[in-house]
Amino acid sequence: MRPSFREWCRLVIFEADTPAGKAFDISLIFCIILSVFAVMLASIESFMDRYGNILKALEWAFTFLFTFEYLVRIWSVRNPLLYMRSFYGLVDLAAILPTYLSLMLINAEYLIVVRLLRVMRVFRILKLIQYLESSRTIMKALRASRPKITVFMFAVMVLVVIIGSLMYTIEGQENGFTSIPASMYWAVVTLTTVGYGDIAPQTPVGKSLAAIVMIIGYAIIAVPTGIVTAELTKGDRSTTTRSCPNCSAESHQDAARHCYRCGHSLDGSHL
Repeated sequence: MRPSFREWCRLVIFEADTPAGKAFDISLIFCIILSVFAVMLASIESFMDRYGNILKALEWAFTFLFTFEYLVRIWSVRNPLLYMRSFYGLVDLAAILPTYLSLMLINAEYLIVVRLLRVMRVFRILKLIQYLESSRTIMKALRASRPKITVFMFAVMVLVVIIGSLMYTIEGQENGFTSIPASMYWAVVTLTTVGYGDIAPQTPVGKSLAAIVMIIGYAIIAVPTGIVTAELTKGDRSTTTRSCPNCSAESHQDAARHCYRCGHSLDGSHL
């Protein structure tokens, strides 16, 4: 049975296994990269002086094109709200908003570079969707690690307050540690091994404390990494390029019959 025009649009826009779908995705990615490149050129004053009108016209042309595409995506799926609230739905919306915001906010159009997030669809074209699934696996691991990381961050904040207070007492205002909050800022910079150098201890005791804080910083960095890694090693899944006809969710398991997000049948019938 030949699909309706609406279903045909959905297959072309959301599926990457068909020649038409692959051609659409490649064309979309090309337009995204070209639009971002045009915005980058627009930030160069010499280019704007010579080609400002052309770059502005390109910016609005791409915006209208992506706006039309976004509206077609909403129209073609069976449950538009689920698509609009999905990761790609929000990215697609964010890709067109900056140009319209530029009518009210100065330089808002330069936020168009967020369109590069849409290039992630290249994973579907190149049959690398299993690697794109890793992003969802990471988010799941982060959510599972949230209680442990919350406790860890609270402990770090307590440590920052103690170290900042100690350094303020040791160094004092004459050495740049003008207050406990300023000393806490130094503690954060030192614990994270960033080391801006705008505030530095001058006394031997202060330098000794700084050395201890630096060593502690290396140990602290390893803690959240270990927590998240433990969650990541709990398992992975093999996924396909199929998208849900109801909510457009992607990255389903090979043997999946229903959408993991909305429960709709992947073969067209509802659960």
